[in-house]
Amino acid sequence: MKNIAAFFDIDGTIYREGLITEVFKKIIKYELVDEAKWYKDVKPAYVNWDKRQGDYDTYLLKMVDIYKEAIIGINKNHIDYIAKKVIEQKGDRVYTFSRDRIKYHQQQGHKVIAISGSPIELVREMSRKYDMDDFKGTIYELNENNEYNGDIIPMWDSVSKKNAIYDLVEKYDIDLDKSFAYGDTSGDFTMFQLVGTPYAINPTKELVNKILADKEMSDKINIVVERKDVTYKLKVDCLNIL
Repeated sequence: MKNIAAFFDIDGTIYREGLITEVFKKIIKYELVDEAKWYKDVKPAYVNWDKRQGDYDTYLLKMVDIYKEAIIGINKNHIDYIAKKVIEQKGDRVYTFSRDRIKYHQQQGHKVIAISGSPIELVREMSRKYDMDDFKGTIYELNENNEYNGDIIPMWDSVSKKNAIYDLVEKYDIDLDKSFAYGDTSGDFTMFQLVGTPYAINPTKELVNKILADKEMSDKINIVVERKDVTYKLKVDCLNIL
């Protein structure tokens, strides 16, 4: 019998803030990067997004560019250590709905898999914390000295996530029609198309617009918004984007 899987994009659907920003703070704390980099590049990008003066997708891509440049020449062991510390200290700051859904799927015997645009070192630690079965994340490539060289294999876009899911289907013999996906940005749209039960959690405006423009997706999507201590499930035909 085929397996049922639940695919989670951990940034935004599980973790409340950007994990890559937390890693950057630690990189500066351990003096691997000059703190001027934070004030010049990272903080302005984060503040603009936090004040809702820019969308999350723009913020994420900006952070990827900054992070990629900053870690060139840093040994992977340092980032492994930092990723572990970030999840130890911040890994409990997750959405109640997502935490409950992870438990639900595990109790049902489903495969629970993280697929995220965050660095794979972070995705690995988060998946371990929540006893997930597997994970896929953005790979920052290394040179012969085990140092980051500036090249990346992304996992935040629709094509990458689609290919990752096909790999996992083959690995675990997954029935996609009975499976679930949880995402929040436009890069998660192909995950939603592939599974029988998709959940958009605190979705970006771009993702909502994609959903509304696709009749098949609008008919099967679950839209969930969590604010403070209340979780809302919204009807697509009642959405009014302001």
